[in-house]
Amino acid sequence: MNRRSFLTNSAALLGGLGLAAVPALSQKTSRKRVLRIAHLTDIHVMPDMTGFDHPELGMAEAIRHAQNQADKPDMLFFGGDMVMDSLKTPKDKVLTQWGIWDKIFRNEVKLPYKIAIGNHDVWGWALHDEPDIENDPDYGKGLVKRHLGLESTYYSFDKAGWHFIFLDSLERDFGSKHGYTARIDDKQYAWLEKDLQSVAPSTPICVLSHVPLLSVCTFFDGFDDLESTGSWVIPGAWTHIDAKRIKNLFAKHSNVKFCMSGHVHLCDDITYLGVRYCCNGAVSGGWWKGPYQEFGPAYALVDFFEDGSVENKLVYYRS
Repeated sequence: MNRRSFLTNSAALLGGLGLAAVPALSQKTSRKRVLRIAHLTDIHVMPDMTGFDHPELGMAEAIRHAQNQADKPDMLFFGGDMVMDSLKTPKDKVLTQWGIWDKIFRNEVKLPYKIAIGNHDVWGWALHDEPDIENDPDYGKGLVKRHLGLESTYYSFDKAGWHFIFLDSLERDFGSKHGYTARIDDKQYAWLEKDLQSVAPSTPICVLSHVPLLSVCTFFDGFDDLESTGSWVIPGAWTHIDAKRIKNLFAKHSNVKFCMSGHVHLCDDITYLGVRYCCNGAVSGGWWKGPYQEFGPAYALVDFFEDGSVENKLVYYRS
C-alpha cells in the first residue's frame, strides 16, 4: 500500500469508528500579543568610581537599548534597587545617588513606566550607629516613596487585558544584619488577597516583586562555600521567606500566570503548580564590575499574550 492509500484508508477507518483524525503538525495555533514590556531591575546607579564600569553610562545605555528595539516595548518596568545602596549609606551620599538617577531617568525615559522598590532603595535600616535616624521622616521607605512619588509601595493596575500586581518584598527585621527579611507583611497580604479576589477569573495576572517569590538561582547566590557546611542555607533576605503562604494563595487563583523578579543578579525560569517564575538578572550585572557568575549586564523583554501565556527573553545590552 502506498502512502496516499494508507492515509485515505486510515481516515476512513477513523471516521467509521467515530474518531477524529489527528490534526497535521503544521496546523499551529496562533496567539495574539497584547503587550511588550522591558523589565529593568537592579540598576544600582552610583557616581562613576575607579573599579566600577561606568554605572551612569550603563544605566543610560540599558534604557536606550530597550527603547530602541526594532520591536519596541510598550512600557518599562523598573524592578527595584535603582541606586547602589541606601540601607547602610549616610543620607547625603544616598541623595547623591538619587540625583544621578533623576538626571538619567529624566533625560532617557521616553515610554510609560511602573516602578517597584528594592531593598537597596530603603534608607537606613542597616545603619545601626545613628540612634536618632528613626526620627527622620525619610527613614526606611519614606525617602524612596517621596522621591518616586509613590503613595504606596505596593499596588495593582490593568493593562491590555492583563492584571498587574507590584509587591513590596521588604519587611523590617531588627535581628537581620541586612535590616530586612523578604516577606509580605500581614497588611499587604490582606490587600493581596482582596486584590486577587477582585479580578475576573478569565483575566490573566502577572506579579512583579523585587525579591523572588520562588527561585532556583538563589541556591547559587552569595560567595560562601555552602558545600563545606553540608547544607543548603538560603537566607530570608535572598528569597521570600513566606513563599509557601503565597504559593497557597496563588493556588486559589488559577489566573495567576507569571511572576517576575530581580534581586539575585542571576537568572532562572521555573514553573511550579502552573505559575511561571522568572528571575531576570541585573542591569548592573555584577554591580558594575563585570558579570556576576554566568550573567552579565542585562534586562528582559517580556511579551504578554491574550491567551495568558508569556515569553521572557534576557537581553545583553553591552557587547
